[in-house]
Amino acid sequence: MSDVARLAGVSKMTVSRVLAGGNVSQATRERVQKVIDELGYVADAAAGALSSGRSDFVAVLVPSLASSNFSDTVRGLSAAIAPYGLQLLLGDTDYRLEQEEALVRSMLRYQPRCVALTGRHHTEATRTLLKRADIPVVEMWDLPSDPIDMSVGFSNSKAARAMVRYLHDKGYRRIGFLGGAGELDRRGLDRMRGYVAEVKALGLGEPRVIRVGESPVTMSHGAPALGALLETWPDTDAVMCVSDMSAFGAIMECHRRGLSVPNDIAVAGFGDFEVAWCSYPTITTISVDAYGIGLRAGDALLAALGAIEQEGQPRTRTVKIEYTVVPRDSA
Repeated sequence: MSDVARLAGVSKMTVSRVLAGGNVSQATRERVQKVIDELGYVADAAAGALSSGRSDFVAVLVPSLASSNFSDTVRGLSAAIAPYGLQLLLGDTDYRLEQEEALVRSMLRYQPRCVALTGRHHTEATRTLLKRADIPVVEMWDLPSDPIDMSVGFSNSKAARAMVRYLHDKGYRRIGFLGGAGELDRRGLDRMRGYVAEVKALGLGEPRVIRVGESPVTMSHGAPALGALLETWPDTDAVMCVSDMSAFGAIMECHRRGLSVPNDIAVAGFGDFEVAWCSYPTITTISVDAYGIGLRAGDALLAALGAIEQEGQPRTRTVKIEYTVVPRDSA
């Protein structure tokens, strides 16, 4: 900065103002910027954060970057904030609350402008850290009853109930559910609870739940789960899977067993992943706008930061995202 100031014939404070977008004349700004470009000078962001009390980062935590849905959410959030000079500081929690807590502790040291994290379940320490940070926070993919600050999401339980009703309306009465064996994927657990609640509400008898595989559930879990389901309840005429990945694995197992989908057994998924419309048959599923969740979360954070106006409206605390049943060939 001293070199830039000397060559531009200005003070270091003027250089600092130019870098921060402060109030200097256009001629001075152009002269300083010309020297910056010639020297290839890059400002020390950490020092800037220390002096201003904030960085240009938005800390974002997702359960898995391997999931296309969460990757789409990250892309949507980035698209919302990038025009305002903000950048993502990204962390993968691997579905573990203690790892989320450790990442929050680490990321807060970089003084992010705000934080976006996935789900409504967090350790008490995580909630305390974020509340004490006194920065905008948005929880994504769920609608918590007691949000830390803001939330953008939907009810996974209600979405699962909608799928069970769809299968019931199609004439299926012996409906099973394939989910993960672990407790880490809490959105998957909510879908299972929604399935159980709707099966009971419709009077369809005992819920037929099979749980195989740790989080995240993958294609490889669908086949053994379907096998266990049919061994326990051979008369099952439809199955709802916790995700399109396990639904694809279940369909492949049906092919191996010589079962026709949906004539012998219908299969439904959740998430509307690419595999759902590449599969044969294509997979009936629940579609959620993952990219839109990121966009709306970004907009909520920007509004809280005062970067965008809300047309005189009070700050939005909860944004509900729509979900839809997408009928395809598998059910």
